[in-house]
Amino acid sequence: MFVSEVVIERAIYGESEAQREIYEALYPRVYRLVRRIAGETDADDVSQDAFMQVLSKLDSYGGKSAFATWVHRVAVNQALQHVRSRSRHPAEPLYESSMTGHDTRGPAGLSELLDAAMHRIDVELRLVFQLKEIDGMAYAEIAQTVGIPEGTVASRMNRARRELQLQLIDLGWEP
Repeated sequence: MFVSEVVIERAIYGESEAQREIYEALYPRVYRLVRRIAGETDADDVSQDAFMQVLSKLDSYGGKSAFATWVHRVAVNQALQHVRSRSRHPAEPLYESSMTGHDTRGPAGLSELLDAAMHRIDVELRLVFQLKEIDGMAYAEIAQTVGIPEGTVASRMNRARRELQLQLIDLGWEP
């Protein structure tokens, strides 16, 4: 996941091999993040759009934060912009949102249940939860990535945990 300053410099000057290195190093993490914000259906497209933004704006990376943090910030902005655009033009869901009747005892069932619950909570809560609990970021890094104070990260984490628990129970999970 680490991208060296040399690779970044080479990518800024348009070297395609360096740009490919950046893409390959960071795409899996960006995809997971975008998928949690924008949803499974749109994750590929939004992730690609995010990397197009990253590569076109490389020269604006000032080195004030870790490069991966800067890339995450671009991806978060792209995903949130997509979600906002989609909410202005809602589409009918292709599946039933209720998980009733699904087996939640196995790992696959729990994963499906968590995904369904995650998509029922507010996108800002989902984002903070994803960055902390799934990507393992520290509160300070999340604050920098999302552009909010650390205290807000903490309060959103508390709300996300509460709301996720309520949604999980509503979907049939038994604690």
